[in-house]
Amino acid sequence: MNKLAIVLAGIATAVAAVPAAAAPAPAPWQQGWQSINQRQANIDRRIDQGVRRGTLNRNEAQRLRIQFRDLNRLEQQYRRSGRGLTLAERRDLDRRFDRLAQRVYNQKHDRQTAWR
Repeated sequence: MNKLAIVLAGIATAVAAVPAAAAPAPAPWQQGWQSINQRQANIDRRIDQGVRRGTLNRNEAQRLRIQFRDLNRLEQQYRRSGRGLTLAERRDLDRRFDRLAQRVYNQKHDRQTAWR
């Protein structure tokens, strides 16, 4: 009987831990920090999504992609030194990505739609 109580207590503990482990991941703005690659992928995905849904017209998408490409080139230039990004370079890229993300949002929500 004593062994049965120990086994049941172990099962109860394991079952109680499952809901905590199954909790959803926090939203990106709650995580605090994203890698440069994650930010690039997110912005690129949002531009593509805007084109597919028609919330970005051709000219808006082209301008945003040019700005995105220029920002990628700046990152490559920063990384050419071989030592990685300095704190100042990382902050500069973060600010530039923030501004580009805001421009993508503004263009997607300006009620100009693509011709279909």
